[in-house]
Amino acid sequence: MSDTAPGLTLIPHAPEPGEDWAGEMGARWVTHLDTFEGMIAPIGEALLARAALAPGERVVDIGCGGGATTLAAARAVAPDGTALGLDISPVLLRRARQRAAEAGAIDVAFVCADAAAVQLDAVPFDRMISRFGSMFFPEPYPAFANLRGMIRPGGRLDLAVWAAPRDNLWMAAMVAIMRRYIDLPRPEPRTPGPFAFEDTEYLGDVLATNGFSEIEFETWSGDLPFGGPGATPDQAVAFALDGMAFRNRIAMIEPDSVTRLSRDLMDLYADRHTPNGVMMPAKVWLVSART
Repeated sequence: MSDTAPGLTLIPHAPEPGEDWAGEMGARWVTHLDTFEGMIAPIGEALLARAALAPGERVVDIGCGGGATTLAAARAVAPDGTALGLDISPVLLRRARQRAAEAGAIDVAFVCADAAAVQLDAVPFDRMISRFGSMFFPEPYPAFANLRGMIRPGGRLDLAVWAAPRDNLWMAAMVAIMRRYIDLPRPEPRTPGPFAFEDTEYLGDVLATNGFSEIEFETWSGDLPFGGPGATPDQAVAFALDGMAFRNRIAMIEPDSVTRLSRDLMDLYADRHTPNGVMMPAKVWLVSART
């Protein structure tokens, strides 16, 4: 699978790793890729439904990870459109290219680069999408200035970002239990991370400052299958311990504490277990804007 789509040339740029997505986080994500993607699949579907990509459009997917949304976008813009996935993680993009090859997709490509600074020598894209790939920029204002330059005048941006932790029990309840056993720093508001854009006024200002207009926020709320669709409480606990960003801190505590932590998580997930899996409440902002 080529790194570039027809008519697109990459101007070389060395990415600056953020949140270690180019290293350990990316490797951990790809290890649990099916679980992660199964969990957030309903949000990807909602994002693409709202974006309503049209045949013939050229779309770029920011923070594309394993390429699921990029491939879905490519199908939406077929037969004459193209889709490009951008991500900072080489290991995730290897999996994305493998998936594209297995699907026989010829109108999709992937580039390993930092979307905050990469320069693409191509006609600007008609559309830009991102499912949870836009919250990790160390400096969001210049990053979104760069993103805006990738979209043609009148083009459209569609993002999915997490709302506040208090509205995302899948994370908040797990973190509350983790804090009984490990020292977790409390994140500063607006710092890079999953909840960087929980404040819609802040994200709205980032977009407006960089020339985006017609900025709209829509709420998606629902239950997500933590640990993947159909997961048992045991599987959810294993995912929480190994798939989340707490893994290294958990490895530093005593085995007895890990046992008690696992028991507390089991109680949480057993209480939320259904025939569809361990269903945990979540809230997301679906954001659209025009250039």
